[in-house]
Amino acid sequence: MNRNRWILVGVIVCLAVVLYENSGQSILSRFSDKTKNSSPSEQTLSNLIAENTPKPGTPSPAFSLTGLDGHNYEVGGKRDKPLLLNFWASWCDPCKEEAPDLVNLYKKYGDKMDFYGVNVTAYDKLENAKKFVEEYHYTFPILLDEKEEVYRMFNGIAFPTNALIDKNGVIQEVIIGILPPEELEAKVKKLLEDS
Repeated sequence: MNRNRWILVGVIVCLAVVLYENSGQSILSRFSDKTKNSSPSEQTLSNLIAENTPKPGTPSPAFSLTGLDGHNYEVGGKRDKPLLLNFWASWCDPCKEEAPDLVNLYKKYGDKMDFYGVNVTAYDKLENAKKFVEEYHYTFPILLDEKEEVYRMFNGIAFPTNALIDKNGVIQEVIIGILPPEELEAKVKKLLEDS
């Protein structure tokens, strides 16, 4: 019952993101907009989100998760390669839309950078996640965030969320929602150039 409630919350959050994107206003600008008309509670929410969200230029939260392949994957601190960290759920339509773009990016840049897909299994079912991976031909590591702990570390508010992390373990960007494929690729190229 409690899990279903969280799934419903996730669906509502995804719907809210879509509505904000379609209105021409990003969710981040909505939270960071501190106009004179903002109520104290809105400003408190905005400050809380701003304080807890990993920001570009700050170290990535450190974590360790097990992948579908049974291997343990760690993030935090220096790395051999930059990393694209993708948080998703199998029922998320924007995640389905983004999946082919991630596959193409991995084929193109997988030798120069790491790609980790993080299924937030606390909002999903393992069986559905495995079907998603098979359907969209994911060949990069898929990590299982069964308790939502890592998603919370990144203050996840919507699926998909992508974090671009450089070789020093420093977050370069957090992207909430999907981008056109060419924009996401441009960000990946910049990460590679700067690393």
